[in-house]
Amino acid sequence: MSEKGTDLQDMPELVIVSGMSGAGRTEAMHAFEDLGYFCVDNLPSSLIVNLLELTGMPGQPDGHRRLAVVCDARNRDFFSSLATELEKLKAQGIDYRILFLDAADEKLIARYKSSRRRHPLCADGGSIAQGIERERALLSDVRHAASQVIDTTDLLPPQLRAEIRELFAPGQEKSGLSVTVYSFGFKHGAPLDADLVMDVRFLPNPYYDPQLRPLTGLDKQVRDFVLYRPETEEFEKRWRALLDCVMPGYVAEGKQQLAIAIGCTGGQHRSVALAESTGDYLKAKGYRVSLAHRDLTLAEGAGGQVVAAPAAQA
Repeated sequence: MSEKGTDLQDMPELVIVSGMSGAGRTEAMHAFEDLGYFCVDNLPSSLIVNLLELTGMPGQPDGHRRLAVVCDARNRDFFSSLATELEKLKAQGIDYRILFLDAADEKLIARYKSSRRRHPLCADGGSIAQGIERERALLSDVRHAASQVIDTTDLLPPQLRAEIRELFAPGQEKSGLSVTVYSFGFKHGAPLDADLVMDVRFLPNPYYDPQLRPLTGLDKQVRDFVLYRPETEEFEKRWRALLDCVMPGYVAEGKQQLAIAIGCTGGQHRSVALAESTGDYLKAKGYRVSLAHRDLTLAEGAGGQVVAAPAAQA
């Protein structure tokens, strides 16, 4: 975590998400899940305190739990008991925020028409516009009490997720993207799950050096052979420039997982060394990176036999 990053303990323990139907509550839940919150949809406000008393929630250390709940017009209990529940939270010293999502009426109408779903306040008949009018009246007090209000009228889903990250976890933009860098050998099959594939078979091959053949890209001798050559140094300069260009774009788009595959002929020497180097570079840039070497268990020894190789690194 960088010095400007937000630690887990700095994020609110509880976020109550409310707002107009069609304004992006589902997308907001996805954003909070990506930030490590335990999320509950359509929760009656009378159960918020009970939820906070539970222990052993998946992925939530009891000492630093982070919960996000959606309370909205689908549950009428929300409006009658919310003020009482908020007073209980204050009395218990619970750090909470209310996030209210809103949008212009015409945008909400267009979204409902596009989705072909019925507005929750039109169950007894009436138009979408009438349902929106009823909902605004019901939510007026909640909107006034909100800690943050986001107008999603002109926001795309990635922009909404980015705004939520900025409000609730500033400085964690890069850490929200999980990057896997792995090596592979083309002779064992091209990767199917990679977002970026880099072919490094154009670089000189340590395989043809009898002393280096039984080694792998995890060994210093091979890494030095691969990395400290004019052609590799020129490649890495351009490869890293490409990463510097595309990685911020993936972050801005709200991408959560990115797989970068680097391939050579056998997945033993060049690709391994360069996957390690690429992983180190991205880590230094502040990204969460894991390393794997898909075909290293198939590494060939001096006589062409398969030899035991180190396990893939996390």
